Amino acid sequence: MTTIISKLPQVGTTIFTTMSALAAEVGAINLSQGFPDYDCSPELIELVNKAMKDGHNQYAPMAGVKALRDEIARKTKKLYNADYDPDTEIAVTAGGTQAIFTAITAVINPNDEVIVFEPAFDCYAPAIKLAGGIVKSLELEPANNYRIDWDMVKKLINNRTKLIILNSPHNPTATILHQEDIDALSAIVKHQDILILSDEVYEHLIYDGEVHHSMARYPELQQRSFIVASFGKLLHATGWKIGYCLAPAYLMHEFKKVHQYLVFSVNSAMQHGIAEYLKDENIYLNLPSFFQQKRDYFRKGLGETKFELLPSYGSYFQSVKYGHLTLESDTDFALRLTREAGVACIPTSAFYTLGTDHRVLRFCFAKRQETLDDAVNRLLDFKL
Repeated sequence: MTTIISKLPQVGTTIFTTMSALAAEVGAINLSQGFPDYDCSPELIELVNKAMKDGHNQYAPMAGVKALRDEIARKTKKLYNADYDPDTEIAVTAGGTQAIFTAITAVINPNDEVIVFEPAFDCYAPAIKLAGGIVKSLELEPANNYRIDWDMVKKLINNRTKLIILNSPHNPTATILHQEDIDALSAIVKHQDILILSDEVYEHLIYDGEVHHSMARYPELQQRSFIVASFGKLLHATGWKIGYCLAPAYLMHEFKKVHQYLVFSVNSAMQHGIAEYLKDENIYLNLPSFFQQKRDYFRKGLGETKFELLPSYGSYFQSVKYGHLTLESDTDFALRLTREAGVACIPTSAFYTLGTDHRVLRFCFAKRQETLDDAVNRLLDFKL
């Protein structure tokens, strides 16, 4: 047998796979993995079906169908007053994760350092390591509502710092960036040769009248940023795995070099269908209120349990603290909830490199009302 030296020796099965598999095994309600349990729009399905019947079944252009890139540019201009050239600054990708991997691979060289705020979505660090980069983690804590300590960021920066990865609205904590965060970030990078990768896949899922502080809003940040977005989150169709990346032309030029050899192009018929569907601006303008209703409903139900609710400013996640109930690790407690209460969630220690355990669990509320009712009732009946 040939010896293989793993490039990711510490990587095993993801916590999402583990919890979803366990939920299926024991018949638990799956509030762990972030996907809706309701259908996407029948109109959207009809539009994709029509595109297939119209013959859009061969390779799409490498950067994406022009009509869709035009709609992305129009949406970005309307929401953030930012101009992106559909031909040189937009690429359609096979989901947000591919866009993130492509951006990191395009600009990170061996020994480049990348600042990552933890808890962090689990695809960041592996991509950095595969590119030969070095992950510089800064841990955030629930006691501070997971806010970024920008003085600590300054201490992490040196002449090898190449990239800062941001995620707002944030997975798993449901926090968001505020204006003071943007001001601090702008001051830090102003005289530095540092790029930004902004994971904004939950850009439309932001609540209570708060503003989404996209990097696209700020010209000085826009010109050094890859911005990643997801149609899966926008269209309630996570299984379609279609997203996109925005970047200034000089960065998108490098992005496309990797993209063309990674996937080359993305599902053609779906792109045509989505392009037509997005002509109705209400599709994304009404999304915050749609999900805020779900958040409020779920929070009201969870508020009757013994969990301590953390704020949820965006995304479709709600985190809770349980340390006052048991000293079990978050992984052990999440497994027990799945088996005994019949509700699956995600332990947030899985989002920390060192497995830091604040005894916090993450639930997904992008579910039908009856699913949320059933989950809350099971948690209410659960005996510690």
